[in-house]
Amino acid sequence: MKENEDIYFEDLALSDDVLDALYDMRFEKCTPVQARCIPTILEGKDIIGIAQTGTGKTAAYLLPILTLLKREPHPAEAINCLIMAPTRELAQQIDQALQGFGYYVSVNGIAVYGGNDGVRFEQEKRSLKQGADIVIATPGRLLTHLDLGNLDLSHTTHLILDEADRMLDMGFSDDILKIVKQLPEKRQTILFSATMPDTIDKFARSIMHNPEEIRLAVSKPAEKIQQSIYVCRETDKNTIIRHLFKQCKPERVIIFCSSKQKVKELHILLKRAHFNCEAMHSDLLQQQRDEVMLKFKSGHTDILVATDIVARGIDINDIQMVINYDAPRDAEDYVHRIGRTARAGRNGIAVTLVGEKDLFALHNIEKLLKEKLARTPLPEGLKDPEKQRGKGRNTHNRKRNKSRCNQKSNTTDEEIIRKLH
Repeated sequence: MKENEDIYFEDLALSDDVLDALYDMRFEKCTPVQARCIPTILEGKDIIGIAQTGTGKTAAYLLPILTLLKREPHPAEAINCLIMAPTRELAQQIDQALQGFGYYVSVNGIAVYGGNDGVRFEQEKRSLKQGADIVIATPGRLLTHLDLGNLDLSHTTHLILDEADRMLDMGFSDDILKIVKQLPEKRQTILFSATMPDTIDKFARSIMHNPEEIRLAVSKPAEKIQQSIYVCRETDKNTIIRHLFKQCKPERVIIFCSSKQKVKELHILLKRAHFNCEAMHSDLLQQQRDEVMLKFKSGHTDILVATDIVARGIDINDIQMVINYDAPRDAEDYVHRIGRTARAGRNGIAVTLVGEKDLFALHNIEKLLKEKLARTPLPEGLKDPEKQRGKGRNTHNRKRNKSRCNQKSNTTDEEIIRKLH
């Protein structure tokens, strides 16, 4: 395939039923990841696809899998294809895509994920025992069903791991290995990941057979995103957020923090300062997470404070502003985070607060983007840490200032609230 050459779905060896569904959905041209992955998957090869969210990777594996399952003879009660995803939200989106792409294809799918009541679990149990062409599951929930003997993976011919880097980051590596041991040695394994550090690459190749690597360059942020940086002291980040919200009333805002503890703390501070906000992190029960997302999507919540659990796999088109409370450690996560805004042709704002510990992360982000991001002057009364570093303070002073910084980090909620006001 030549670079920038248009590839149409009808030019690929997809089944007529799949093409009919694509025609109804007005899908004609392949995205680059689809054009490169679909032919390879149809050949039955293992692949490692390195592509970020929003590139069309779900269709890149569902379309050829639907075609292969239609062609291949298989036992009626077998689980023919297993798709694993890190979160319930992504599993639901894959299930919705499957219903659309498979509208004319006689395959049945089951979505299996945690956070449901006993009635849902029993429904999953009955469906799994009857067999399914495609099972979409989160690792923890699937392992529970496996341990209880509710499904048999001994005839599964296709394994797909979506957002593998996120699954490993969330601690699912042992669960995935336990599940893989239940699968036949002879199978097709497809793995998609937004990033591919050495640890994930080693893990991927340990469960695959001579995989073909298909790597797409990380796309640049949308041109309609207005990006800016505040280089500041860690203790001034709350003041800057307050300054931002004074300039522009917060509506449809996501604030990303590096840890769930920071999410909880910032959420408390903003609530006490009378901002309409909610928190999203892994300590919430699934029902609570659903309620938080529903309120935010429907516009009943202005600000969502979240960990990277929201950066991928969540489809919200009208986000006006993304604030990185901490610069993400992985430069590619910066693209994922700010990619939540300026979608569907809209404008958007992305602000990143770069504290003392974030400078190396900022260097990596600018290296990835191949550009220096605009620095915004700090609000009046705040000191510029870059100028402070340039004064050549001695080691004794640095230690003394570090001690002061540590003392400030123990500031009570009430003191920070007064600072916000």
